[in-house]
Amino acid sequence: MEQRNQYNSEKIISQIVHKHKERLEFFKKLSINKKADVILGLSKHLQFEIISKLKKEEIVEVLEHLDTDEATDILQLLKKNQRDSIIIDLNEQLRREISLLLKFDPQTAAGLMNVDYIQVKSSENIGEVVEQIKIHEKRTGKIPTVLVMKDGSLEGCLPNHELFFGRVNSKASKYVKKIIKIKYNAKTEEVVDLFQKHPHNKIVVLGESDNVLGIIYSDDILTALKGKSDASLYDFAGVSQEESVNDGFKRKVQNRYKWLMINLFTVFLAAFTVGLFDEIISKYVLLAVYMPIVAGMGGNAGTQTLVVMVRGISLGQISMKTAWKILRNEMGAGFINGLINGLIITLVVFLKDGDLRIGLILALAMIINLLVAAFFGTLMPLAMKKIGKDPATSATIFITTATDVFGFFVFLSLASWILG
Repeated sequence: MEQRNQYNSEKIISQIVHKHKERLEFFKKLSINKKADVILGLSKHLQFEIISKLKKEEIVEVLEHLDTDEATDILQLLKKNQRDSIIIDLNEQLRREISLLLKFDPQTAAGLMNVDYIQVKSSENIGEVVEQIKIHEKRTGKIPTVLVMKDGSLEGCLPNHELFFGRVNSKASKYVKKIIKIKYNAKTEEVVDLFQKHPHNKIVVLGESDNVLGIIYSDDILTALKGKSDASLYDFAGVSQEESVNDGFKRKVQNRYKWLMINLFTVFLAAFTVGLFDEIISKYVLLAVYMPIVAGMGGNAGTQTLVVMVRGISLGQISMKTAWKILRNEMGAGFINGLINGLIITLVVFLKDGDLRIGLILALAMIINLLVAAFFGTLMPLAMKKIGKDPATSATIFITTATDVFGFFVFLSLASWILG
């Protein structure tokens, strides 16, 4: 049944994406439960397009069928005055919870948390705890995480299975399990790192005075990671995050043409570099055959370094302070890889064309270009991060340009020197 419902939702989402003119009316005709399910499956720009055109009472109805953190994400798409107007009309529980979440930076632990939990005293027994769970479930429709407090401080959590097997009169403190904690202002990367080190399914978010603010579940982290990985994938390709596979050609053009124009400029720069060596290329045509190998290998090596750097930056493992050690390692790897591939290409050229000189030129150019790739692949993402730019988006084009231009220049300069 659940799989069939998921299929129906995906089919509806596909229809909404394709029905450009009718999508709002199509959405309005859905049941409220289906509206809540479908709105979460749409891209951000489609969520905004639909929500911004609904009446206030229609938005309120949809939000009240979402989890608190999901409703908060939808509200953040709207302007503040419209958002404040909608919050007033929400039910008291949801209004209070959303107002709390909106106070925090969405890129912090507090921005990831939800408020689906209850606090009980360690002196309370299992029977009393179960009653509080029933009250919470009746009010919210969800089974909460049970946090056990002692003298105003968090002692741990009470696993749900203990509620089934524990005796009704047993104290909650008897079944307490430790739970990971983190401060509300910790960055998303710190939360991810904490989950990786302690693979539990939840983390408690604490405020300034170590008061409990909320809970982060593993699926909240998976959503955050998915968003980051999707963003990185789009960024590497030079495609807008708001672009959907089902968007029309006009929107696809709008999202892509700027990056393609920048890439066109870099191609011209590389072509200009090659044009400086017309004479040596016309004299040794074989150079034109092997020339793309140097640039291509440099681009691949630069991308490998960039991927590692972007991941390290996103997880908080790399900074300018540790850059020189990382650069030394990357340059060392670049030199060894260049040497290995250079020896292979020298042998191939000698066996195929009988020209040892061109093989040696290729080998030297490849070593140098892989060093260039390591240098730019390491420092460029850090530099972009330092000035507040996304390293995945902005660094890629500079690294590709560097390996193309330097690769062609070094290869043809060596050819002019050795063959000329």
